[in-house]
Amino acid sequence: MIAALNQLVDLVEQHLGDDLDVDAFASSHGTTEYHLRRMFSSLAGMPLSEYVRRRRMTVAAADVVRGGGDLLDIAVRHGYGSTEAFGRAFRAVHGAAPGDVRRTGGPLRTQPQLRFRLTVEGSTPMDTRIADRPAFRLIGHAARVPLIYEGVNPHIQRHIASLPPQAHTRLKSLSDTDPAGLLQVTDDLAAQDAPEGTELTYLHGVAVTTETPVPEDLDTIELPPGSWAVFRSSGPFPEALQTMWAATATDWFPSNPWRLRPGPSIVATLDRSPDFTTATCELWLPVEPAT
Repeated sequence: MIAALNQLVDLVEQHLGDDLDVDAFASSHGTTEYHLRRMFSSLAGMPLSEYVRRRRMTVAAADVVRGGGDLLDIAVRHGYGSTEAFGRAFRAVHGAAPGDVRRTGGPLRTQPQLRFRLTVEGSTPMDTRIADRPAFRLIGHAARVPLIYEGVNPHIQRHIASLPPQAHTRLKSLSDTDPAGLLQVTDDLAAQDAPEGTELTYLHGVAVTTETPVPEDLDTIELPPGSWAVFRSSGPFPEALQTMWAATATDWFPSNPWRLRPGPSIVATLDRSPDFTTATCELWLPVEPAT
């Protein structure tokens, strides 16, 4: 994954002025666009789309300052169809309009080209287990939300906040199989290779057996039998969980004979402080043998 991410960074440099086919790149490296973007965001601290925008504006700023053509020519050269769209992106990165920077020479904020490196000591084992599960269901309250790789997703926050307190109590009473308790489910089975900003299904719910009656007003995700890699994290929330997410790509998958299979990612909160600043969580990822 580290090698693939560095090759992706090189591909970004080759396509700063046009669209980047991340889906084709991911497929050629035996992974999905969804997983590749998720790992990029976890390790780089920013979504891939934001990195591309910053790099484009870094290179574009040199053209603006040097006077390399009028602003429309520069906008088109760097992948924008109008000076308005180019100006918005330029101001978001540099904090000033292109015309002002052309007159004054700044301010400019440079995004260096990323390079991913990995040092594996092997001295800190990951708390992981493989769970072979029969078919089960995830039930709860689902919503379509935009895919966001970095930070808190405000659309998910609003969805959870819109549920009355009794809805959470009711869901907890229905949970009857692992993963236990209230779950945060991200499901993109219909479009696994979704770029950031496209819609996915987020389900606030619980796991139940296939024999459990499901109330008609709840949404359902049916899961076939299969293996799950279960990773446990404890510490500051959500930092410890995000660090563990990154470690699945950098440490665990390269060192173990498993690969991701289609299916949702599930986060179960096992314990937390009253203010939710610390928590113990489990991350469930659907896996299959790599060979």
